[in-house]
Amino acid sequence: MFGAGYAREQARRYRRRGLGVAERDIVDFVSRRGLGGATILEIGGGIGEIQLELLLRGAARATNLELVDVYDSLARALADQAGVADRIDRRMLDIAATPDMVEPADIVVLHRVVCCYPDYERLLGAAADHARRLLVFSHPPRNIASRSLVALQNATFRLSGNTFQTFPHPPEAMLGVLERRGMRHVHSHAGLVWQVAGLQRAPR
Repeated sequence: MFGAGYAREQARRYRRRGLGVAERDIVDFVSRRGLGGATILEIGGGIGEIQLELLLRGAARATNLELVDVYDSLARALADQAGVADRIDRRMLDIAATPDMVEPADIVVLHRVVCCYPDYERLLGAAADHARRLLVFSHPPRNIASRSLVALQNATFRLSGNTFQTFPHPPEAMLGVLERRGMRHVHSHAGLVWQVAGLQRAPR
């Protein structure tokens, strides 16, 4: 599903147009709450456009976790061009399976990730446990049209022999996982394709 051609198209789009609507909302949400010297943990950051923008706006360092290595060369090239390559650590690791192998960060980002992972409770629980201050994630809207589209996509994948599947997880249940981990829902963006939820660590 996420092959070299997909990665090249993502990099080409970012070079030509910059961030998309959902990505801009994520970056703006985090920036408004203070980025100076912050550490970023991005889970499934792909070519790394969000972490690049956060580093350019004042974050100190970023760690990117992936399950596939198809993005690495393009992500490193973009980071080199932006002058921040020495502040990014790219790792192949599933945080839901091995959470103890990842250091916590001030800010955790999951964009276009949760819908690709079957066990959203495990993934978001691990992400929340690693977020000292903020967590922001995106997900598709959940309605009859989107669920029908997901069902059609998954049927097409199965017929073509592709094992990849997408998962229309319920947004309220996802937020519930994070809130039970001490996060407070403080931001929403309702896009046509991607919806964004921003959460802040609740004071103890």
